Amino acid sequence: FTIQEVQQRWYALLYDPVISRLAVASMRNLHPEVIASVESKALYSKQEEELLATIKPNAAPTLETFQELLQSNPHVFFSARTPKALMNHWHLMKHYYLLPDQTVQPLPREDATVLTFSDAEETINDSELADARDVALEQELSLADRRAKKEIRTLENEMGRWQVLVDSVTGISPLDFDNQTLAVLKGRLVRYLMRSREITIGRTTKDHSVDVDLTLEGPAWKVSRRQGTIRLRNNGDFYLASEGKRAIFVDGRPILAGNKYRLNNNSVVEVAGLRFIFLVNQELISVIRQEAAKLSLQSSN
Repeated sequence: FTIQEVQQRWYALLYDPVISRLAVASMRNLHPEVIASVESKALYSKQEEELLATIKPNAAPTLETFQELLQSNPHVFFSARTPKALMNHWHLMKHYYLLPDQTVQPLPREDATVLTFSDAEETINDSELADARDVALEQELSLADRRAKKEIRTLENEMGRWQVLVDSVTGISPLDFDNQTLAVLKGRLVRYLMRSREITIGRTTKDHSVDVDLTLEGPAWKVSRRQGTIRLRNNGDFYLASEGKRAIFVDGRPILAGNKYRLNNNSVVEVAGLRFIFLVNQELISVIRQEAAKLSLQSSN
């Protein structure tokens, strides 16, 4: 599964009443063995481990020992615990020196005999720190690092050209405007075309519709049904009016309800965690501005 698929499933379980009801019904119909398997993996509490620690590490306990411990402390142990599970966890605690009567073995001295594999590995690592510097190797690594950084800078400079090539292949190039599209609100998954002088932004419901439905881009339950409006003025300037409960961010600046802000080409618009880039059809807007200038001159004459 991808992260997006997991998030969509999580959102559906939380906020979709039909899917949530079906999920609860499915959990209730699980086989008892499946439920027991899940409950057996529950983490041990501090109180449970304290009771297990009362059994001495050199006592060689049996299943009957843990059975008695479980029966005498039913209010402490989780209901899914079994004597065998308690024994296995006790052996893990013993293996990692978590029982109170155990002492952690100190690190070996230089003249001492290495007893365990982990001690030998740490000794080898410590000996490597004392090795003499290899000047030739360091110089070679420095040259390789310099070449890698140079290649990274070259790739960063070519990113713009590759972005144009990718956009032309996918068909979502910001420069690919027709003669009816005034601007484009481009998201991560979808893009919205602005073909009228005024469009509404928000969340479409059964009894309310907007021109730009943000639910197509991602989780939009925090978006108001009417979040805002984008208008094109006669002088060719775009303005975004905020009308929702939550603020709209334009280039990092919050626009509260009742306020408006000018949108420029490549402005970043963020609504409830959903980010978009506002792209303007410069050629068409320049024509609109020229027509507006002609009309203003004719009216002045």
